[in-house]
Amino acid sequence: MDIFQAILLGFVQGITEFVPVSSSGHLEIIRQIFNFSGDNFHYFLELINLGTLLALLIYFRKRIWKIIKDVFQNRNYKLAINIVVTSIPAGLIGLLLSGFIESSDFFGSLYTVSIAMGIIGIIMLIIDKLPHLSALESERQLTPLRALAIGLSQVIALIPGASRSGTTIIAGRIVGLNSESAAEYSFLASIPIMCGVCLKVFMSEASRNYFFDNIGLLSLSNLVAFIVGMFALKFLLDYLKKPKSLQSFGRYRIVVACITLGMVLILG
Repeated sequence: MDIFQAILLGFVQGITEFVPVSSSGHLEIIRQIFNFSGDNFHYFLELINLGTLLALLIYFRKRIWKIIKDVFQNRNYKLAINIVVTSIPAGLIGLLLSGFIESSDFFGSLYTVSIAMGIIGIIMLIIDKLPHLSALESERQLTPLRALAIGLSQVIALIPGASRSGTTIIAGRIVGLNSESAAEYSFLASIPIMCGVCLKVFMSEASRNYFFDNIGLLSLSNLVAFIVGMFALKFLLDYLKKPKSLQSFGRYRIVVACITLGMVLILG
């Protein structure tokens, strides 16, 4: 790992964690194109979530503080409970299958990335034609059942190329939210999962040693991810106010899927 790799990975993480094009898919493509490797390299990819997690916490600090006040001052638990309900499926399955996901060839295959990229991209193109539940004014009107439906969509995002923000925005649209509200709820609901990912890494002695041995490059990569992530959040939430905004990301995903699949077939 060198400075160029750290900056590149932080930049890619910062953009793709929030824009619905799949951070895990893009990082896997970058890793294989540039042949990034090394002992415990997956720890680096997990630890650069710290920068984008910090971006989320700062960007949504007022919303987070309001949720906390609702719980402890106003005894209004609805949104907090829904966020927990949304977080449980992917958090539980990710924890139970973490060893399999890290070691499985399926989850590290560019075939998998390209197919997931393409399928989610196609859904984004046709999202307005799919059946939707009754429209909601905001995420505060979500029922626990609709929140669970969004949570189940996050399980799909465990597949590289699917995208956590992409699948949850799609699910949010289907259960009645507009694209902007679906994205905001998606990011709020991703905070517990991202905290869990970072906590899980630090629970291992090997990963803690990796962190301290590579603290300089990790700090640089996380700084880049944080700065780029702040801009990406602002861009996405503004862009999603436009009609049919998801179609642009759908077209991008399909192009990347075709290029990636072609590259794999040609180069083996």
